[in-house]
This record gives sequence, structure tokens and C-alpha cells, in this order.
Amino acid sequence: MTQRSFVEKRREGWARLEELITAVQRRGLRRLEAEQVAELGRLYRWVTSDLAYANGHRFDPALRAYLNRLTARAHSYVYGGGIERGRARFLRFYTTVFPCEVRNSGGYILACAALFALTAGVAYWLVVVKPQDVYALLPAQLIEPIHKSLHDSNFAFDRDYAATMSAAIIANNIRVASMCFAGGMTLGIFTIYELVLTGFMLGGLGALFSNAGFGLDYFATIAPHGVIELTSIIIASAAGMLLAAGVLAPGRLRRIDALKRNAQRAGMLILGVSSMLVVAGLIEGFYSPQRFPPVARLAMGAVTAVAMAWYFGFAGRTRPLAEEPVLQSKSRVFTSI
Repeated sequence: MTQRSFVEKRREGWARLEELITAVQRRGLRRLEAEQVAELGRLYRWVTSDLAYANGHRFDPALRAYLNRLTARAHSYVYGGGIERGRARFLRFYTTVFPCEVRNSGGYILACAALFALTAGVAYWLVVVKPQDVYALLPAQLIEPIHKSLHDSNFAFDRDYAATMSAAIIANNIRVASMCFAGGMTLGIFTIYELVLTGFMLGGLGALFSNAGFGLDYFATIAPHGVIELTSIIIASAAGMLLAAGVLAPGRLRRIDALKRNAQRAGMLILGVSSMLVVAGLIEGFYSPQRFPPVARLAMGAVTAVAMAWYFGFAGRTRPLAEEPVLQSKSRVFTSI
């Protein structure tokens, strides 16, 4: 059986399984009719078989990833997990769903990170070699004579207003991340523009402060919150490129189906990014303004980098699965499947 005929034959069942999962999420498992519970169990078994068939025939990786996610979603309601409410759903998203999606989107994230690092590095080198080049890289309002460190420039506010500053920082960062994400609907053009501009800003301003003798303070000032913040912008950009890929590179799927699939994945990424930016904003509002020596601020940045590397590298890789169905009250229905 070819992949096209396989998808045409099984698509209706996959869509029906998604409808049942959505119904469980909204109304609860006990609100389903006995026939719907039986159908949920039957379709779960079918999709696991479909996943094995797709893997065995080496079908398109995107199709296999879709079936794998669908199987995992259904499993949580058929075995062990039951109905996820409130805290359980919250914890599962951050301990499993978000880090797994970051790993699944690793190619897009690495491509965006490479573009960002390249533009930041080029901007830094150009301005160090020829400071006048900064006018070609950055908006004029960002360029001004430098007579003091970035820490003294950015955090010269009353510490009593730290909470207000933190809220403003969080709102601004989420706005930037949302623009990178939404830029995917321009086939990724605006996403790339925002990412390149951010790279120019980091590298160009870093070079200006370095030329003025405040280079160490510049990087030490942005390190505590910047590692999380810049990683968030990169992931948000990857989410935008996922949207663009649904249109530009749908693979064997129809463009509308590829866009729906990628939009769901991108939505999970941007939700996680929003939480990351809240953490970065809190650090920038309360920790970064403190008069800690540069080594302490750099150490804080290193700690956040290691923590993120562990989280995205290992969180959600192993998830224990219960052996018995949780639907004990309706076990007779499943025995007939």
C-alpha cells in the first residue's frame, strides 16, 4: 500500500479519534456514552497499528510524528492517565509536552539559532573594526554616545519599582516573541527579519560598549536574563518557521493539513515560550539590577544555560505508563472491542 492510499484510507479514523480526545478534554471521560468509550478504545488500537505500519514502511517522518503524537494523546485517556485536570494537565505540559516538542522541532530551532548567532557575530565584528558601520545595522534611536556601562544605563531606576519594570519587560518580550511567531504567516519573511534585527542589536550594541571599555559589563548585564530571553526568541522564531513550512514544504500532505499540523506544534512552542519569558522578565526585574560583580552575573547566566540544556535535553524522555486501564467502571465495554 502506498502512503497516499494509506492516508486516504485511515484519515477519517484519525480525525474521529482527535474529535473524541477533544471531547474528553472539554467534558470529561465520564460524560461520554458507552459507545463512544468503546470507539475511543477501538480507534486507539487502530492508530497504534497504523503507527507501527507507517514506521515499518518508512513513510514520511512528518506522518509518523503525527501518528506518534496522536497515539500518545489517546494513551493518556485509555491507560493510566485518565482525565487530566488542572494541575495534572499543567504539569504534563511542562514536564513532557513542551520539552518533547522542542526536541521534535530541533531542526528549525538550530537553523534559527545559527542565523541569529551569525548575524550577531557579523555585527559585532563589523562595528569593532569600523564603529561607523553601526549606523547601517541599527536604528538611529538606539545609537548614542556611551559614557557609562550598560548596567548603569539600563538599571538606573528605583528598586521599589522592580515589580513594575518586570511586568513591562515581560509584556515587551512577549510582544517580540509573538511577532516572530506571527511572522510565519508571511512565509517566514518577517520572522527572519525580526531574528536578524535582534542579532544585529545584540552584536552591534555589544561592540559599541566594548569599544567604550564596557564590554565585560555589557555581556554580564544581559547574561542572567538574556540566556532565557534569547532562547525564547529563537524558539518563537522556529514556531514561525514551522507555520511557513506548512505552506512551503507540506511534504506528502495537503497544504491545509500540513498547516494545521504545524500550527498545533507551533502553538505548543509559543505557549512554552510565554512562560519562559515570564521567568526571564522576573530575573531582569529583580536580579539583573542588583549591584553584583560581573562574575556573579555571568555565573547566573551559566546556571540558566545549564538548567535549560538539561530541561530541553532530558525532560519528558521517559514517562511511566500504567499497566491497567483506568476505565474500570466501563471495562465490560473494552472487553468487547
